[in-house]
Amino acid sequence: MILLQSILAAIPLHATLASPNLQSRQDGLETFIAREQPIALAGALANIGGLNSSWVQGASPGIVVASPSTVNPDYFFTWTRDSALTYTMLIDELIFGNTSLRKTIEDYATAQAILQTIDNPSGSLWPVGDGLGEPKFYTNITPFDGPWGRPQRDGPALRATTFMNLAPVLFNLNETDIFLKIYWPLILNDLNYVGQYWNQTGFDLWEEVRGSSFFTISAQHRALAQGAILAQKLNTTCGPCKQASQVLCFLQSNFWNESGKYLVADINVNELSRSGINSDPILASIHVFDANATCDAGTFQPCNSKMLATHKKLVDSFRNLSWPVNKNAGPRDAILIGRYPEDTYYDGGAWPLCTFACAEMLYDAVAQFKRSGTLNVDSISLSFFQDLSPNIKLGEYKGTQMDGILTNVTNYADGFVRAVQAHLPTNGSISEQFNHTTGMSTSASKLTWSFASFITMARRRASHFPPPWGATSKVANTNLTSSQCRPSSYNGTGKYAPAAAAGAPNITLPCMVEVLFEVNATTQFGQNIYVVGNVTRLGGKLNDPKRVTVPLSAANYTSQRPEWYVDKWLVAGQTVAYQYVLQNGDGGEFVFENGHDGSRTLVLPKCGGGRMTTNDVATFGS
Repeated sequence: MILLQSILAAIPLHATLASPNLQSRQDGLETFIAREQPIALAGALANIGGLNSSWVQGASPGIVVASPSTVNPDYFFTWTRDSALTYTMLIDELIFGNTSLRKTIEDYATAQAILQTIDNPSGSLWPVGDGLGEPKFYTNITPFDGPWGRPQRDGPALRATTFMNLAPVLFNLNETDIFLKIYWPLILNDLNYVGQYWNQTGFDLWEEVRGSSFFTISAQHRALAQGAILAQKLNTTCGPCKQASQVLCFLQSNFWNESGKYLVADINVNELSRSGINSDPILASIHVFDANATCDAGTFQPCNSKMLATHKKLVDSFRNLSWPVNKNAGPRDAILIGRYPEDTYYDGGAWPLCTFACAEMLYDAVAQFKRSGTLNVDSISLSFFQDLSPNIKLGEYKGTQMDGILTNVTNYADGFVRAVQAHLPTNGSISEQFNHTTGMSTSASKLTWSFASFITMARRRASHFPPPWGATSKVANTNLTSSQCRPSSYNGTGKYAPAAAAGAPNITLPCMVEVLFEVNATTQFGQNIYVVGNVTRLGGKLNDPKRVTVPLSAANYTSQRPEWYVDKWLVAGQTVAYQYVLQNGDGGEFVFENGHDGSRTLVLPKCGGGRMTTNDVATFGS
């Protein structure tokens, strides 16, 4: 801890934005990475509760705080997604030899076991696990009940994967029984959720678009496939893992933009103003990366031709924005990258973690090409390679020819790291964004995910790869025909249980009643319908736009029957007041229904009652 505190002393809590020393910006890349890597690890650990960090006082042990920033923006919360990605990095570091991290990993397991049981606006653990889709909580492990984009279905998949990555460590220590007792129940809750809800829409990793996200679906497939492999090693079963082939079929069939030659970030959305060009697929590819996988594996590995084409499309989209911070870059040089070209959050700045991801994906791809001994340039990847090796042609490359091409790819990847290096303050702190005009740090300071992304990028550049997770296995590559591909799901109802051995509390399982809120409401494309009510799982308060958190689905909507619906489990015996709300586009204003300011009521039966359906009709406005 002495090393951690000495490093942190150089990074004040409210880091200065003064211009960094130009010499440090001009250090060689090897020197820069060697200096920054311990700073980034210390920064990530400083944002975790229980490690004596002054940055996040009050956070519970094992809780990852997104950033110590509490104003403009307030990120002093814990997100399931960010936490899982941070601990995935820390488990990698444990595997690479940093045994001091085991205690905080155990703290993380306890914190997540508790969080799984917390009732929240998305639901609860029992009986259908819908509460696992809640994206963020207060740092003292209590529910956040404010308005937010919920549910977010990547969190359970990422958390399951994080704990599954710990399995080889404990197996090597002859602690398989401990893993089965403590970690497997945690994992199984999350896998049950993935298997049950993978084919339902939710909010993307940027928490803005509701639909089906490439990143989310990729993470869900890896979790289910890895779960199936691990269950076999543990001599147990994983019912939801049978959905892996269907998830893969959906992933392969729906996200490729044939005319534009890139993988889009989201489908099944009401958002028309975006191209779909996004860092989302790049981040997905480095998450599912397996050093042993081939480029044509079922998952979209970094060396996959469609991933390389998507990488080029993303980078070109930011070249076209002509940001001043990228003005000195040549037409084939790496540049700073943001989330997506239409971004306006904090003026749509450059994100270090997205820029590092562009580098990491290419380091991963180079490793995969080298392992296979062959680089195949096809019509999809040709334009990517031509940017770096202008004379390259369609065909297969080996030996010294391949080595020359891969040297160009590696140098290009290094350029993305240098692009970030040029704007980092001398104390090594990495914020969420750089202003695209001035290059100054902006948005949330000391972002945990930014620190983690630097570390994983640096490890891959040094050819330090975690153990393979099974991307080459049959279960991860089961290709279904179009007739076999269907939106099936696993019925996890009643199969969720507190992970007591990991530290989950003994909770009283309430008697629940299933309610199908079904309403006929004529809408225009881009509009959404929500339900709000006077109970926690419906927002908790009527006539308050800030409490509108439960969206309905339009999957059954037709012109003859404009049906919107959502299935919710509510505590039995309550009298529930509720109303419907129309939203004019994602992020638009809310309009409460005519004539119903809380006069709709449901008297829920006592225990043992069957499913209830509302069969309502709603109108909005004049």
